[in-house]
Amino acid sequence: MAAVGTALDPVDLTLRLIRCPSVTPSEGGALDLLQAELAALGFVCHRLPFEEPGTDPVDNLYARLGTGEPHFCFAGHSDVVPVGRLQDWQRDPFAGTLENGLIHGRGAADMKGAIGAFVAAVSALLAERGAPGGSISLLITGDEEGPSVNGTRKMLGWLAERGERIDHCVVGEPTNPESLGDMIKVGRRGSLNVRLTVNGTQGHTAYPHLADNPVHRLVAMLHAVIGEPLDQGSEHFQPSTLQVSTVDVGNPATNVIPARASAGINVRFGDRHSSQTVVAWLRERFERVGGRFEMDVQVSGEPFLCPSGDFAELVAGAIARVTGRRPELSTSGGTSDARFIKDHCPVVEFGLVGRTMHKVDEQVPAADVQRLAQIYRAILEDYFR
Repeated sequence: MAAVGTALDPVDLTLRLIRCPSVTPSEGGALDLLQAELAALGFVCHRLPFEEPGTDPVDNLYARLGTGEPHFCFAGHSDVVPVGRLQDWQRDPFAGTLENGLIHGRGAADMKGAIGAFVAAVSALLAERGAPGGSISLLITGDEEGPSVNGTRKMLGWLAERGERIDHCVVGEPTNPESLGDMIKVGRRGSLNVRLTVNGTQGHTAYPHLADNPVHRLVAMLHAVIGEPLDQGSEHFQPSTLQVSTVDVGNPATNVIPARASAGINVRFGDRHSSQTVVAWLRERFERVGGRFEMDVQVSGEPFLCPSGDFAELVAGAIARVTGRRPELSTSGGTSDARFIKDHCPVVEFGLVGRTMHKVDEQVPAADVQRLAQIYRAILEDYFR
């Protein structure tokens, strides 16, 4: 295909995306906007709404340019987290404003800026060189900031049913701690949540021998897992961490021993553990304390490390050429939809600086969005060369 059209401005597209109030699970017009821009570039677009009983329906977008191999995919999410209290924001979080070189609004960092850079990079490549010999796709979910049930995982299943295979993928999560070019994510820690409920016997606080205080045993159980590290980390993963997120008793009376007490625990774990070994580690320490207890476990993802090699080096090389810095290859941070994509193809994550993501007054420098588009274009050029 010959070179066609003109390159899109990533900053303008980012601002227009921010003006779409796409708080999970609402599409908010963001996917409509993307579909229109991608269709104009020649992409074949598919809207993929999914819903499961007991969950909110979610709309998603898959767009592909070309049918040949290799197949390169940009993946990300158009949904954003809630804004919190509007009065805490200095600007309307969905106004999408550009002031003093900064893009302001919910999703600027996480991750509408990266999506704007995705599309701008492809448009620049097409405008100058035309379509590559293989295929370029965008896989954009509306369910990354939510339960992640009706988004990327189901989209990948839909692709597999159609016989479509992605060869390599870049996810546009905000990976950089301080400056653009600091860090690529080549894997992620596993994550699980445990709701620990300790059962006792209600009674009068003046007669504790006639009751069984579950709060005392809950405190002892939490102390048992807080005071001992799960591991010391490994070559590619930092030490696993455990955090108590909540303790709940719900007892309004001062002279009553409650019948139940519970706590929420989140564990982020590296490759020295699996979710099963973490749960076993916890259970063994709870059982040392004794008594009746229940564990409700929800696993968000297992730890993974993408194979090192040419693809990560290709991405790192493109970043270094544009920014002048060699990025660190890291597995730090939380979970992302890369945990689903890694089962289908090699995947790395690279996006904007994440210092303001999920915060009030989320913002990113417009120059970073411009440079990110340049990096994504350099990745495409090197990949299809």
